[in-house]
Amino acid sequence: MSKKYHFIAIGGSVMHNLALSMVAKGYEVSGSDDEIYEPSRTRLDNAGILPAEKGWFPEKIHPGLDGIILGMHAREENPELQAALELGIPIFSFPEFIFEQSREKKRIVISGSHGKTTITSMILHVLKYHGLNFDYLVGAQIEGFDLMVKLSDAPIIIIEGDEYLTSPMDRRPKFFHYHHDILLMSGIAWDHYNVFPTFDNYLQQFKTLVEMTPDEGKFIYCERDPEVKKLGEANFGKYQKTSYEAHPYDIVEGITYLKTSERNIPIAVFGEHNLQNLQGAMEVCQAIGVSAPAFYDAIQHFKGAAKRQEILAKAEDRIFFRDFAHAPSKLKATVEAVKSQFPNRKLIAVQELHTYSSLNKDFLANYAHTFDAADEALIYLNPKAVALKKLELMSEETLQDGFKRKDLKLFTVMEELKDYLESKSFDSTNLLLMSSGNYDDMELTLLKNKFNQAE
Repeated sequence: MSKKYHFIAIGGSVMHNLALSMVAKGYEVSGSDDEIYEPSRTRLDNAGILPAEKGWFPEKIHPGLDGIILGMHAREENPELQAALELGIPIFSFPEFIFEQSREKKRIVISGSHGKTTITSMILHVLKYHGLNFDYLVGAQIEGFDLMVKLSDAPIIIIEGDEYLTSPMDRRPKFFHYHHDILLMSGIAWDHYNVFPTFDNYLQQFKTLVEMTPDEGKFIYCERDPEVKKLGEANFGKYQKTSYEAHPYDIVEGITYLKTSERNIPIAVFGEHNLQNLQGAMEVCQAIGVSAPAFYDAIQHFKGAAKRQEILAKAEDRIFFRDFAHAPSKLKATVEAVKSQFPNRKLIAVQELHTYSSLNKDFLANYAHTFDAADEALIYLNPKAVALKKLELMSEETLQDGFKRKDLKLFTVMEELKDYLESKSFDSTNLLLMSSGNYDDMELTLLKNKFNQAE
C-alpha cells in the first residue's frame, strides 16, 4: 500500500514541487492552503491534488496518514497542525522530509548568501547532459527540469541549502537538516535581517554548518570571500577541503570565454561572480566523478537559472536584462557583471526594494556603493509593500545617502517609473531590472519593443 502524506500550505513554490514529485513517486498526497497562486494552482490541478477549496480543514487530518509536511507559510496555531499534534501523526518540515527520503544517498549541499541557485543549476545541467542518475532540490524553476524537486532511487542528491528558517515549529536554518556529505559555500553577506538581527548571528549559522561536515566528507569553499575563507582555513574536523576562485576567462565582443588548456570555450553566463559559481560547480562535479573535459563539454550549453541575468529582449547595441538580485551583494555583483561585459554601453540599473531587510532603514547602509558601476541608478518602492511590513517609507535623500549615490532617483508609483523608462531611447544602452518581486506586474511590452525593434 502506498504511503499517504498531507501538506499544510501546499501552494508554496517548493512545497507544491515536493508534492508533485511525491505523486510521481507513487505516494498518495493531499493538501490545504489559504491561498494558491499560479503556476502552483494549475500544476496541482493537473496532478489531481488541488484542494477543493481554500482554507484549513482539521477533518482532513486522520490516523491513516503516514505524515504531515509543514510549510513555512503555516502558523503554529494552524487548526490542521493542531489536529495532527493531537493525533500524534509524524510532522516533517520539507527539509526534514528531504533528508528522510535521502538517508541512503550521498548528499551534496550548496550553501551561501548568493550564487547557490546558479551553482546548483549548473551542476544539475552537467549531470543531466551526461545522463547521470541523481535527485535534487533547487530553489528556482530551471530550463530542462519539470520540477524543482526530484526524489527517486538515485544514489546522489544535489540540494540547494537555504539558511532561512525551517518551519513555524523550528526556527533553525533549513540547511542544518540535510546532514551533508559534501558542502559547498559560495559567500557570506548578511541577509534575512528580520531573522538574524546581527551579522555575527548570521555568520554563526554558516560556521555551525561547516562544523557539521563529517570526517569522511568534503568542504568546497570560495576563497575570494573573506568570511568563507576563514571558515575554510579553520580546522573543525578531518574532512577534505578544496578552495576555489573564479575560473580564468576572457571577454571578447560581449562574449565570455573559459580559458582552458585545450581551447577557449564560449559560455552564456558572465560576470566575475558567475565565473566563481562555475568553478564551484566544477569542483562539485569533479568530487562526484565528472571529469573536467566532460564538465566543459556540458557547461557551454548552460543558459542560466531563471531570472538570473535573464534576457527579456535584445538588439545589436542593447540588451534588456531581468535579475532576481535583491540583497546588497547580489545587486553589486549583477550591476558590475553587466557593466564589465559591455563596458562601452550605458547601463541603466533599476532596483525594486521588496524584502523586509531592503525596506528597513537600519539595514540601508549595507547597500553603500552597490550601484556604483551603473551609469544611471533608479529605485522603485511600493508604499503598500512598505506599509504591510510596518516600516517607514524612505525618502529619495535617505536612499541617496544609504547607497552613496547622489544622483539616484526614487519612484514610488509604478506607472511613473514605466513612463520614465519608456521615454528613453536606449541607443547603445543596456537596461537591468532587479528584484525578488515583480514591480507590481509592470507591463513590459512597450519596453521590450524598444529593444527588439532596434536597427
